[in-house]
Amino acid sequence: MKQLTEPELKALMLSSLDGDELAYRCLLDMLRHLLVNYYGRRLVRSAAADVDDLVQDTLLALHQRRITYDRGRPFTAWFFTIARHKLVDHFRRSGDRQNVGMEMLEDMADEYREDAVSAGMDVNRLLASLPAWQGEMIRQVRLEGHSVADTAMRSGRSEAAVKINVFRGIQAMAAKLKGERSEDG
Repeated sequence: MKQLTEPELKALMLSSLDGDELAYRCLLDMLRHLLVNYYGRRLVRSAAADVDDLVQDTLLALHQRRITYDRGRPFTAWFFTIARHKLVDHFRRSGDRQNVGMEMLEDMADEYREDAVSAGMDVNRLLASLPAWQGEMIRQVRLEGHSVADTAMRSGRSEAAVKINVFRGIQAMAAKLKGERSEDG
C-alpha cells in the first residue's frame, strides 16, 4: 500500500471535516496502516493485541477530537501527537515505567513533529523548483544517503556530473531561500 504524504493526508482530513464520508473512511484506513507500523516499531516486545488496541484507541481519539483540528497546521504532526500520548498512556498502564522517560518521548517525536513536517514540505517545495532529474539526485545523495557512484549508475550520468549537479542544485535552492527571506524581511 502506498504511504500518503502530509498534503494528501491533510486533504483527506479537510474533506472529511467538510462532510465527505468516503474521504474519512479512506483517511482512517491510511492512518490505520501508519499506526500499525508506528506502534509496531515501538512495541517490539508487546503482543499484537497491544498494537491493535492502541490503533483502535488512537483512531477513536481522532474521531472524538477531529473538530479541534486547526486547518492551518500540518495534519500528521497533530495526529501523531495524539498517537504519542496514547503510547505513553499504554506504557503507564502496563507498568513499563522505564520506557516513559524523556529520551523515549523525544525519540517518539521523530518525523511527525510539526517542525519536521513543515521542514520536509519546504524541502520538497525547493526540490520541485529544480529540474526533476536534479532534484532526484539531491534527494538520493543528500537525503537518502546513497553514494555518488550509486546515484550515477541509477541516473546514467557520470559521477562528476552527479557531484556537479548536486552542488549546483543546492546552490540554486539556497539562492531561492535567500530571495524569499529578503522579500519577507
